[in-house]
Amino acid sequence: MNALHAIVFDFDGVIADSERLHLRAFQDTLAVEGIELTREAYYARYLGFDDHGVFRQVFADRQRALVPAELEALVAGKSRSYDALAAAGELLYPGAAAFIRQAAAAVPIAVASGAQTHEIEHVLGKAALRECFVTVVGADQTPASKPAPDPYLEAFARLSRHAGRALDPRRTIAIEDSRWGLESARAAGLRTVAVTTGYPAEALAPHADLVVAGLHALDLDTLARLCGSAA
Repeated sequence: MNALHAIVFDFDGVIADSERLHLRAFQDTLAVEGIELTREAYYARYLGFDDHGVFRQVFADRQRALVPAELEALVAGKSRSYDALAAAGELLYPGAAAFIRQAAAAVPIAVASGAQTHEIEHVLGKAALRECFVTVVGADQTPASKPAPDPYLEAFARLSRHAGRALDPRRTIAIEDSRWGLESARAAGLRTVAVTTGYPAEALAPHADLVVAGLHALDLDTLARLCGSAA
């Protein structure tokens, strides 16, 4: 694994099949405001934003004002709705847990996500996977979210501190499911792998060094070869 220094995972759409729950939570919260959010609109326009960004953009698209206190109330309401939905059952993609454990045994790994940290921690904890990750960087921990590079820059910095040496971003893999996430990772200097859990391969390929069906289709030798080609 000398060529592969570290791996940073997106969460929703990569590890957890939870976008449907986020959509439902947004829909339930926005319905109180008399706003309908369709599945098509969510995936086409809002998926790349964190919670604050979704509400800001939804209201802006409807030329409706949204003051800070109202925004915070919406985010809190959506979080409560999501937690209630997530408590109902298993959220991980098939093969995700096995790959995460294999990866953690070989290199330091982290999460960089637009989801809230407590949401990520809850799911990973229930799956007995939290201890696999050096750090979890949620949307509440950086000044800007994807597609800005901040989440990946923060995760990479924490991984480097943990390793006690200067890791090479070109030998660090980011695994993402959306164009916004891939743009974020590339802006941070990382190599990019896309999974086609939410978007077709042709939509992701221009932004990724490798496209696969999901974590179940990945192996560490493939990632090491990808990083080796970065020299």
